[in-house]
Amino acid sequence: MKTISILDTTLRDGAQSTYISYSLEDKLSIIGVLDGLSIPFIEVGNPAASHLDRALFQRLRQGGYRSNMVAFGATAHKGVRPEEDAGLNALLEAGTQYISLFGKASLMHVKEILGVTPEENLRMIEDSIRFLVKAERRVFFDAEHYFDGYKLDRNYALLCLQTAQRAGADTAVLCDTCGGTLPHEIAAVTRDTAEQLSIPVGIHTHDDTGCAVASAISAVDAGAVQVQGTFLGYGERCGNCNLSTLIPDLQLKLGYFCVPEKALARFTTSAAFIAEVSNIPLRNQLPYVGASAFAHKAGMHVDAVSKLPCSFEHIEPERVGNTRQLVLSEMSGRAAILRHMESIDATLNKQSPEVIAIADKVKEMTERGFKYEAAGASFEMLVVDMLGRMPDFFRLEEYRIIGEQTDESLQKPTTAMVKISVGGRTELTAAEGNGPINALDSGLRKALEVFYPVLKSVRLTDFKVRVITPKRASAAVVRVLISSTDGKNIWSTVGASDDVIGAGWLALADSMRYKLYLEYKNRYGKDEKTWQ
Repeated sequence: MKTISILDTTLRDGAQSTYISYSLEDKLSIIGVLDGLSIPFIEVGNPAASHLDRALFQRLRQGGYRSNMVAFGATAHKGVRPEEDAGLNALLEAGTQYISLFGKASLMHVKEILGVTPEENLRMIEDSIRFLVKAERRVFFDAEHYFDGYKLDRNYALLCLQTAQRAGADTAVLCDTCGGTLPHEIAAVTRDTAEQLSIPVGIHTHDDTGCAVASAISAVDAGAVQVQGTFLGYGERCGNCNLSTLIPDLQLKLGYFCVPEKALARFTTSAAFIAEVSNIPLRNQLPYVGASAFAHKAGMHVDAVSKLPCSFEHIEPERVGNTRQLVLSEMSGRAAILRHMESIDATLNKQSPEVIAIADKVKEMTERGFKYEAAGASFEMLVVDMLGRMPDFFRLEEYRIIGEQTDESLQKPTTAMVKISVGGRTELTAAEGNGPINALDSGLRKALEVFYPVLKSVRLTDFKVRVITPKRASAAVVRVLISSTDGKNIWSTVGASDDVIGAGWLALADSMRYKLYLEYKNRYGKDEKTWQ
């Protein structure tokens, strides 16, 4: 099995994404995840360009990582000797054995951007690499704008790499810096280049044509043995080659070795963690690691995949740490309903009256604006309730919302009065909040915690509102989706109504009931005793 060396540049090239700003601790936490995945090379940053990166390299000197840390920087400035160049010396001070050194490989950039002669550029490349190699560093030479430079003047672009090879570079990395080269062109240029060199060739692609992963695969097929990219495709403009897609493609589809199988099985959780640290929601549609990568909604598809998973799944989701999801909606058949009910009652089948009734109920609720695709907790409680197994934790007697606005520049708090009953006892409370839903949340918690102190651990993590019938204007039906956590579990609940406060209340109440239901299950299992 041929090995493809992976260099992750999430912390350097990925950090150039418009919406990303990593702290020192953010970078250290991502390094820990990538190291845990056995990524061979982690490009940490540019020590000459950032105080943060210099501090990071200082922390990394403590060691303890299996991955090789890589410092990134440019060839010496024009007219400056390598030993006097601040950037090159910063690379040495970073203390890494490996260095990614970029230099120009396009005559247009050499003349118009650097403002030097072609010969001067070659000297800058050679002298810089020799300086680093003499200091016992191993150099990956990133040939910036290589593919555009190759199209402009093949001989000069090749000469830049041959110069790097002569100076002692370990690998010549071909960079599609503008991201405009298509996969078939990448393959042809990579194949020709690899035949002209005696050192290994790498590939670095950007996603400006939506082809970064395909282009990297084409380059590997043409002889590249190193691939550079970012774990979730983050990067400047349209991003970089997405390693969370590329690595499974290379390893599971093409038979190359990139990371150990046990590391591959952690890709989905690792993707979720990196997305969270990056403060960018993980796209559901991402191949392999997205929440929808193995989700099935249409009734016929659900039925088929329940019988034979490979009928609608190209790999087993567990191989990349993902899970199969049978989405509940108006399109769901009994197979999807039954699959979700297995953990509640394994004795039921597709012909059971309970399953038929619940399938009809889901369709009815969907027509009213409810959606259970992303609200598994609400669906579970719907099932348990229809099976007659849901304890009567609490009942809403009434709620009132009081708010006033006398000046647009002054945001006054909203007050909610909530009255509930639990086992014959009544609790009336009032609470303020930033808007009616927040006030209701505070009031409901305040009332319920009198009876159920365990609810103190619950907090809302997300709140979404969607208009379902926009043509009805202010009388439109709205759907509210709430995500909650108790520090150990995460669950989502849904409410729908032509009153946004009413929809929010339904979702809030479901969220609290679900937490109580979890506690009930943990205490009594399948015993149908009441809570009180």
